[in-house]
Amino acid sequence: MTIAQLTTHPFDNQDFLGPEAANVKRALRQLAGGVCVIAAGRGEDRTGATVTSATGLSMEPPTMIVSINRNSSTWPVIARYGHFSVNVLGENQQSIADRFAGVGGAKGAARYEGSAWTTLVSGAPVLTSALSAVDCEVEEVIERHSHAIIIGRAVAVLAGEGRSLVYQNGAYARLV
Repeated sequence: MTIAQLTTHPFDNQDFLGPEAANVKRALRQLAGGVCVIAAGRGEDRTGATVTSATGLSMEPPTMIVSINRNSSTWPVIARYGHFSVNVLGENQQSIADRFAGVGGAKGAARYEGSAWTTLVSGAPVLTSALSAVDCEVEEVIERHSHAIIIGRAVAVLAGEGRSLVYQNGAYARLV
């Protein structure tokens, strides 16, 4: 298929755009994602980030995959401690998602204020009110472009039930 053929695609009311970053971002904003907080570190050397890029990689062995910007404050802490937790947020936890996304300016350990946290096997912080949490030890890191793709071996799990907080097209949403 040629570029000329692509410009006459069968999709109504959609524009053919080049593969520039802004266009890819525009396209991916249509993909709804579950909201998680990736947490790492210990004591005052803790930080974390809100992501929609966390997912299971394999069940044999149980592993997770997460993508973190290498310029973020979270990446060097994960690299230093060799652990992270994936905390699946519930529909009523938008304030936690915002805090870990940097809304309001909280950084590092200040992002943990106002919520109850514990540790499991790896020592990574785990949100006790998360719908579910997977405690991981870093197994492999693939550095590509602006991000680190981190593969973590699950070493402990907290599994609950409820409705996930979802993010699509620049806004939080609730499942109905």
